[in-house]
Amino acid sequence: MTVAAIVLVPDVEAALSDADGMPAIRRLCHSAWAGGALPIVVVVPPESSPLTPAIMDLPVVIANAAAGVAPGIAWFALGFRAATTSVTETSAGLMWPCRHVWVDPETVTSLIEAHGGASDQILRPAFRGQPGFPILVPAVLESGLAAMPALRGEEAVAALVADGVPLRVLELGDPGITHDIATPRADLPGYQGPPEPATGPPPEWNADLAAEVERSADSTR
Repeated sequence: MTVAAIVLVPDVEAALSDADGMPAIRRLCHSAWAGGALPIVVVVPPESSPLTPAIMDLPVVIANAAAGVAPGIAWFALGFRAATTSVTETSAGLMWPCRHVWVDPETVTSLIEAHGGASDQILRPAFRGQPGFPILVPAVLESGLAAMPALRGEEAVAALVADGVPLRVLELGDPGITHDIATPRADLPGYQGPPEPATGPPPEWNADLAAEVERSADSTR
């Protein structure tokens, strides 16, 4: 079971903005990797080379959207294809808008663990009852999503649920689920964590990045 992080970057300027001392896209990729997501695919507009220096040393795949294709589910489908090309065993993808930079690595781990017990369900995290991002979408639904290229991510997910695809909302106690980069990190509500904290990925998985993200998270809890 392998769950990819598919990061959607329609606004390169926002992705490069400061997120508590580092570029937003870099912080997001750190959290995805530390939480156990693999591979990490960053979907960007055509010719978005300004983004590359911020993440070129990280284990990510950059996928350029075709000119004229509006950001939305078509970008997510592109990211899914890139993920399965990179890791053929990819069983799900995290639909992750780049503005959601404060998501805690433990949230990623919790979604991956929940997917292991419900491989056909869409999983959506919530904070204090409010659903947010990233949304875990099983790979078996990729063709259904690709058939709705004009829709935005949440709209396409809602359409699948309306057609009978099971959706499970998980309360994970992470304010980064619902608060994006418009909220300074210092102004986030307190992190609570999931009711039953996940054990996290094996320590050999990029331990340096995991430690860096965890130190940053601890400083604001």
